[in-house]
Amino acid sequence: MALIPSQVLRVAILLSYFSILCNYKAIDMPAHQTYGGSWKFLTFIDLVIQAVFFGVCVLTDLSRLLTKGSENQEQERQLRKLIGLRDWMMAVLAFPVGVVARHMPVFSLYVGQPNPSHFSPVKLKGWRKGNVP
Repeated sequence: MALIPSQVLRVAILLSYFSILCNYKAIDMPAHQTYGGSWKFLTFIDLVIQAVFFGVCVLTDLSRLLTKGSENQEQERQLRKLIGLRDWMMAVLAFPVGVVARHMPVFSLYVGQPNPSHFSPVKLKGWRKGNVP
């Protein structure tokens, strides 16, 4: 058995995404006042997609809990449609946009300079003693 049930974990992730969205919209940045606002940033679009995806996951979990033990064929069909929507969102939106928004910038910087000199152990030798050059 898992340490934290997946339903509780999904609700916690959904609430954290909503809190980040609320805090992000509360910040007054000059870039948000221009054309496109915050929607022109791929990280913001990814944040919204992930929040909607985890909302669908929580809705699927709630539907599964409420229809457990029910013999109604219509409810089972609706649940299968919701599970299909969840899987489609993961395969088409959440995972690809998340990879492009989070990992591609890091790896493109790493390809440009795979061993940056400012992370060299030789330069960080006196870091704990306070003698950083």
